[in-house]
Amino acid sequence: MGKVSDDDERSFFSEVPVPPVAKARSVSEEKPHYLGHRDRLRERFASAGPDALPDYELLELLLFRLIPRADTKPTAKALLARFGTLAEVLGAPVNLLQEVKGVGPAVAFDLKVVAATAQRMARGEVHGREVLSSWTQLLAYCRSAMAFEAREQFRILFLDKKNALIADEVQETGTVDHTPVYPREVVKRALELSATAIILIHNHPSGDPTPSRADIEMTKEIIDAAKRLGIAVHDHIIIGRKGHSSMKGLLLI
Repeated sequence: MGKVSDDDERSFFSEVPVPPVAKARSVSEEKPHYLGHRDRLRERFASAGPDALPDYELLELLLFRLIPRADTKPTAKALLARFGTLAEVLGAPVNLLQEVKGVGPAVAFDLKVVAATAQRMARGEVHGREVLSSWTQLLAYCRSAMAFEAREQFRILFLDKKNALIADEVQETGTVDHTPVYPREVVKRALELSATAIILIHNHPSGDPTPSRADIEMTKEIIDAAKRLGIAVHDHIIIGRKGHSSMKGLLLI
């Protein structure tokens, strides 16, 4: 992410009060139309909860604090029109976010902070827990962390004998369609962490999570290398914007 200059900062995550106007002005001039909308939207969120709001309104609420003196509805809708979903907006790279009208460097930076916070929360849902019984949370975390990456990442979840998560590490980052993976290095790291099982995960930036022939062959090489040292490979999950696939579920391993 690019450096955000002091000139761009607007008091991080705090709303700046609207400056006072002359008493002679009309009520409509004193209070911009979007302020009433902001109050109503806050009230709906407080009374009905986040599930009652569509993505664009939830994004609006967030933008209220990032863009304090403007109508944020057009910006929220433009972001969703460009990227598709709220998750994809937060997962988009900074340079693409800034191509949307109304989004400058500071707003793009703040959106990435929100995305990082969401990923940290999702990771907290699975860290130290028995991963195989928390599969839904695991997939949610992997999706938030990897689904919208522009390049392939190869990630490994290292588990203890109770299948609790010891560590989550990105081993390699490749190109848009390839990541070099070395079975010997995978097994070596598992031994260093005293892991007895691993789950392999990587993303397909194309969006299609279907395993390739190379994915399948590489996975089998890792399984063979790990098996010799008593390390189980529970699954290889492929994450894409369109969903995920499990090699174990597809009976490929």
